[in-house]
Amino acid sequence: MKKVFFESLGCAKNLVDSENMLGLIKEEGCELTDDPLYADIAVVNTCAFIRPAVEESIDAIFELVNIKRNGGLKYIIVAGCFVQRYGYKLIREIPEVDCWIGTGQIFKIGKILKDYTRGEPRIFIDRPLYLADHTTPRIQTTPFYSSYLKIAEGCSHHCSFCVIPSLRGPYRSRTLDSLYTEARKMVEEGVKEINLIAQDTTYYGRDLDPSCGLEDLLEKLLTIPALKWLRILYAYPYLLSDRVIELINSEKVICPYIDVPIQHIAPDILRAMGRPLGNESMPEFIERIRGKARDIALRTTIMVGFPGESEEQFQDLCNFIRDSEFDRLGVFRYYPEKGSRAYRFKNYVSHEISEERAKEIMGIQAEISRRHNEKLVGETLEVLIEGPHPETDLLLTGRTSIMAPEVDGEVIINEGYAKTGDIVPVKIGEAHTYDLVGSIEFDKM
Repeated sequence: MKKVFFESLGCAKNLVDSENMLGLIKEEGCELTDDPLYADIAVVNTCAFIRPAVEESIDAIFELVNIKRNGGLKYIIVAGCFVQRYGYKLIREIPEVDCWIGTGQIFKIGKILKDYTRGEPRIFIDRPLYLADHTTPRIQTTPFYSSYLKIAEGCSHHCSFCVIPSLRGPYRSRTLDSLYTEARKMVEEGVKEINLIAQDTTYYGRDLDPSCGLEDLLEKLLTIPALKWLRILYAYPYLLSDRVIELINSEKVICPYIDVPIQHIAPDILRAMGRPLGNESMPEFIERIRGKARDIALRTTIMVGFPGESEEQFQDLCNFIRDSEFDRLGVFRYYPEKGSRAYRFKNYVSHEISEERAKEIMGIQAEISRRHNEKLVGETLEVLIEGPHPETDLLLTGRTSIMAPEVDGEVIINEGYAKTGDIVPVKIGEAHTYDLVGSIEFDKM
C-alpha cells in the first residue's frame, strides 16, 4: 500500500480542492500519513495569489525535495495555483519534482498515483475549467462540526491587482441540487456549521441556465434539518441584494455575519483597481445592513499601498474605518503581481510606507474591536465549542456565530464544560482586543 503525505497551502477554497484530492487518493487504496519522513509519495497543493504565498509554496516544495535527496520520498507531486501560474518552466527550475498538476487537472491525481513511475517529470496543465460536485470524493480535514461548501469555482471579475482568473478560470457555479445534496450529507455526518465560499459568493448562479442567485441557494439550504449555522463569506458589496440581507435578518440559522471585501474607499483607487463603484456609497451600503433589526456583524478586507495611493487618500480611508467601525477587518499590502494589469502601473508606494499604513489601520481596528467586545460583557451568547485550549486543558475555546473559523477571534471558557461541537450559552465576563472570556450557563441549556 502506497503511503501518501499531503500538505495544503493557501485559502479555504484551496482547502476544499485538497479535500477532494484526498478523497481521490483514498479511492486508489493509498494510506495517508501526516509525516513525510514515513511516506512514499508527497503531494503539496500550492497557492500563488501574492508573493508571500509563492514564497511559502517554494519553501514547502524544497522541504520535500530535501527529504527525497536524503533517501526518503520516492515521488513528489506539486499541484494547484503555483503550477498553473508558472507552468512548464518549473520542470527546469525544480527537476526533483516528479509531477506537476495545474488547477484544472487536479481530478487526475488518482490516476497519476495508480500508474506513477520514476523517470522524466510529468506535467498536467490545461485551461482551468474543472468543477468538482457532490459526486467528487472528499475527505473533510476541518473539525467534524464545521466545513466549507465551495459553491463556485473561478472568477469573472477583472480586478487589476489580481491573477485569480488566469489561475482558476471564469466563474462557474455549481447547481442548486448538487450543493444541497452535499450540504445535507455534511449535516447528516455531524457538521453543524457550513461556511459558503467562492471567489465571490454574491455572483453565484448568474452563469447557470436558468439563472438563480445566492438567495435561492440560501433558501434551499435552509430546508436541511439539523443545520445550525450557515455563514456567507467573500461577498462583494455591490452585488449583495436586499433579499439576501433580509434572509440574514430573518433566518436564525444564517449567521448574522457578512464578509465583504471593499479593498478601498477612494473612487480613483477603486477605478484603478477595476472595482465597480456601485449605485450606492459605502456608508449607504453599511447603513442598509445595520438598519436591520438583527445586529449583523460586518467583516471587510482592505488593501493599502496600491499604485498611486496618496497620503490624503490613505487618511480618508482611515477616517472611513473609524466612522464605519467594522466588527472584523483584515488588511493586505499591495504586491505587484506579474500577469496582473496593475503590474504595469507607475507611482508605486514603497514597501516601508505600505507596511506603516497597514500597521496604522490595524491599530485603528484594534481599538474598534476592543470597544465592540466590551459591549458584550454581561451578555449571554451562543458559542460553538471547539475543544480544550491549546495551552491548558482547564480552559475551553469556542466561537460565536459572528466569528468565522481561522480568521476571527475566539471565546475562552474558564468555567463549565461542554463537548466539542456543542453549541452552548456562554455568559461573557471579560473582553480583550479580539477575544472574549466567559462561563457556560447551564441553567439556560
